[in-house]
Amino acid sequence: MAEHQQWLCVFFFFFFLSLHVDGTVETEAMRLDTGGLSREAFPKGFLFGTATSAYQVEGMADKEGRGPSIWDVFIKKPGIVANNGTGEVSVDQYHRYKEDIDIMANLNFDAYRFSISWSRIFPNGTGKVNWKGVAYYNRLINYLLERGITPYANLYHYDLPLALELRYNGLLSRQVVKDFADYAEFCFKTFGDRVKNWMTFNEPRVVSALGYDNGFFAPGRCSKEYGNCTAGNSGTEPYIVTHNLLLSHAAAVQRYREKYQEKQKGRIGILLDFVWYEPLTRSKADNNAAQRARDFHVGWFMHPLVCGEYPKTIQNIVGNRLPKFTKEEVKIVKGSFDFIGINQYTTYYMYDPHQSKPKVPGYQQEWNAGFAYAKNGVPIGPQAYSYWLYNVPWGMYKALMYIKERYGNPTVILSENGMDDPGNITFTKALHDTTRINYYKTYLTQLKKARDDGANVVGYFAWSLLDNFEWRLGYTSRFGIVYVDFKTLKRTPKMSAFWFKKLLTKKQ
Repeated sequence: MAEHQQWLCVFFFFFFLSLHVDGTVETEAMRLDTGGLSREAFPKGFLFGTATSAYQVEGMADKEGRGPSIWDVFIKKPGIVANNGTGEVSVDQYHRYKEDIDIMANLNFDAYRFSISWSRIFPNGTGKVNWKGVAYYNRLINYLLERGITPYANLYHYDLPLALELRYNGLLSRQVVKDFADYAEFCFKTFGDRVKNWMTFNEPRVVSALGYDNGFFAPGRCSKEYGNCTAGNSGTEPYIVTHNLLLSHAAAVQRYREKYQEKQKGRIGILLDFVWYEPLTRSKADNNAAQRARDFHVGWFMHPLVCGEYPKTIQNIVGNRLPKFTKEEVKIVKGSFDFIGINQYTTYYMYDPHQSKPKVPGYQQEWNAGFAYAKNGVPIGPQAYSYWLYNVPWGMYKALMYIKERYGNPTVILSENGMDDPGNITFTKALHDTTRINYYKTYLTQLKKARDDGANVVGYFAWSLLDNFEWRLGYTSRFGIVYVDFKTLKRTPKMSAFWFKKLLTKKQ
């Protein structure tokens, strides 16, 4: 009854919000217009879900046996996170998971993409198991299934156990390959009777680039020319880390395929971020700059996964600093996915800056490409709260068609897509999030267009279910379709949540 009353209250809130000053009423159809989108507009079995990550929503960071991750240490550095926000409590999904799953079920979502915290399972990265952590994920998975929601489990979302960073420099060491595969296998064995959809890494490119090229993310390593770091090498470490991430992914997939897949009848993939890079002009130089950006961004991972080697562009530019796959490694890396997750948010113009080779090598510098956010004085799209996020729906279509045409049309899940408002937005404005509705509507329209034009896209996950801990932005950014009061942790669905509910209601 309490849940029913909450939803009723939200309905009346939106009703009164829709009363215009002149007394006329903005109809629900006007406010929740799906633009012709519906379940029926997508193929049978097309999946709609929402997504979160462990460190951003769980809380209980140092409780019930969880060991610290590299982020627990990184955020303690002064000035790293806005307003000194931490993930210690976050939005406490650890205790409130039933409420959150009930909300998803109420909104007609099919699936939930969550991540498992490696250090909640293995506090030291390896060895002793924290059974309280295992019990939490069992509760989460079981309640998802009870409510008819399919679990999509991601094994790594930026949060390497600190113990491995201290023991052998974490992702810079080849030792991580075996340790990740062991952790992954434990999860397959423990949860795989119920979890049939696995993802190894979320945005490994972000891990390499932001963690080791400019030091913007944990563990905060880079050459001093490219960031405020005390250690690192931007010209070698991002490439070493990517190599180890690809080998870790492939080793986990090999274990799954050899020991579990046939019996458990599941599938496994990896989640890659992909900004669409559009040439600023029609010049050959700008076209080449945009292609270098695509190769250094999504190609850095897609090319080895599909072709068994890094893109020629990267090989030629990086030279002997780029690790090479052995013949044996090529065999396990090439084809090591059943699906590819694409996280797609935004698009930029790229141009050739006509600059000479940088004195100090660095991953981002080696693209030799300039970023532009406007053309002839016209912005590429409206900006969200995050400085990097422009609303450019046509980029979604181009990104998906690029993956289709360049990489043999693999099975793709659009695994993240969304936009943010400022954290201090008023409650009323936060709930009345028509800008977010427009974002989702226009991007899903372009996704459908790509699907209709032959791209093998089989699912879509909105980011995010909840307002949460947004890494360096802390609690100053809200991506959720559900508003969270960060003081009381009370959840209130926004108008965009009801838009999804309408979109996902099955016609009788």
